[in-house]
Amino acid sequence: MAINLNLDLMIARRRIGVAELAARIGITPANLSILKNNRARAIRFSTLEALCRELDCQPGDLLEFVPEDNEHAERTLDNDHSI
Repeated sequence: MAINLNLDLMIARRRIGVAELAARIGITPANLSILKNNRARAIRFSTLEALCRELDCQPGDLLEFVPEDNEHAERTLDNDHSI
């Protein structure tokens, strides 16, 4: 399971540069790049709030749940003949 941050998409839609957005929300461009490239393991609510404020969006516009590959689960069910 993974949570993706669709920040690059929202930045493109709003036509704002990474450096400008970083300055507006008070983080370094390097840290914003980590978020933008989905390499972050966590995000502070205050950062999420600032992103939503500056990009005029909701958290759900930025966050996306991507389920893990169900291939393993399907194989297990196929091999299980008990009911």
